Amino acid sequence: MAGPLAGVRVVELVGIGPGPFAAMLLADAGAEVLRIHRADRAAQGRDPQDAPVLNRSRRSIAVDLKHPDGVETVLRLVERADALIEGMRPGVTERLGIGPESCRARNPQLVYGRMTGWGQDGPLADRAGHDIDYIAVAGALAHFGRAGARPTPPLNLVGDFGGGGMYLAFGIVCAVLEARESGQGQVVDAAMVDGAASLMAFVWGMRSVGAFTEVRGTNMLDTGAPYYDSYECADGEYVAVGAIEPQFYAELLDRLGLASEELPHQQDRGAWPELKRRFAAVFRTRTRSEWVDVFAGSDACVAPVLTMSEAVQHPHVAARSTIVEVDGVLQPAPAPRFSRTRSGAPTGPARPGEHTRPALADWGFGASEIERLHESGAIASAPEPQHRSTPSARGDRLTAPTDSGRARS
Repeated sequence: MAGPLAGVRVVELVGIGPGPFAAMLLADAGAEVLRIHRADRAAQGRDPQDAPVLNRSRRSIAVDLKHPDGVETVLRLVERADALIEGMRPGVTERLGIGPESCRARNPQLVYGRMTGWGQDGPLADRAGHDIDYIAVAGALAHFGRAGARPTPPLNLVGDFGGGGMYLAFGIVCAVLEARESGQGQVVDAAMVDGAASLMAFVWGMRSVGAFTEVRGTNMLDTGAPYYDSYECADGEYVAVGAIEPQFYAELLDRLGLASEELPHQQDRGAWPELKRRFAAVFRTRTRSEWVDVFAGSDACVAPVLTMSEAVQHPHVAARSTIVEVDGVLQPAPAPRFSRTRSGAPTGPARPGEHTRPALADWGFGASEIERLHESGAIASAPEPQHRSTPSARGDRLTAPTDSGRARS
């Protein structure tokens, strides 16, 4: 693997959503991440929890975590790992015999990354939930949406991925760096409720100085301001406007043909509804593509609102290869980008147990030992498909999307 985390080894107990996302980020940056699927998933050939993009660039082994030799297999892997990722409810891995204490008894330097919605303690720690619940309690969801309307969930980006997976990946890297100095690992308790609250730091700061009210849809960044919103065009498509700074706002008015008119001051909150009506009326006079031409080369901070399919075809996205195609699947390229230790090309997701034998061999298991574990049912391997591609071939087929490979809106 290439990238700044080359040489870092991570064991990932397969879960859903934010845990695999954290593992994907680490793998994108060069870490060797070994996924542990349930043994029965190998025979099925798939895991219903798997997602084709989140699970890229990692090998997979299949282990029966209820078999004593399966538990021992995980603990053996932990001995050679820098970190472990798990996303089960608090106490589950302890009951399986692969909790933090058991793992760190084998490897005191291990970083044990735990991904949950509510965290490892607190009144809600053992309760079920989803992204919408975590961001609701964190004080974030209440502020997404328009004035007088219900709160609008921002997909599951804020809790699962922004407040969850990204914070887990960040915490693991921090703890691995510290462990290399101290020789001691630790538990990283990544809770989506904590991460979502942390993502609101800027808004909390605005609130502290009276620049943000708790009335949804009335503030500068929550669709309250006329210069920070989306507007419908003549063809039913939309443009996004973010002309916050005075010089950018002045250019917005100029390109809209409103610079010479008597308008309320930009920051006159009482006049924001009137300004919104004026802007909306002007934007409805042209199509989205016409407005793109009007604002081409300007600093008015106006951009077309694109679907995923359309974004692939945008000149800037295409020029940076921000969206790539791996095994026929369009997906985001690794981010961020490194000037010297560049990340390697992503490879497609592995089938459960696809690499059980070679991966265990690479992690120090002998051939006879692997065979014994197979015979006992402690581990399992995916059946060989009739037509398969090797990991290197998957990587070789990384391409920027072409016209024939792009999805169309």
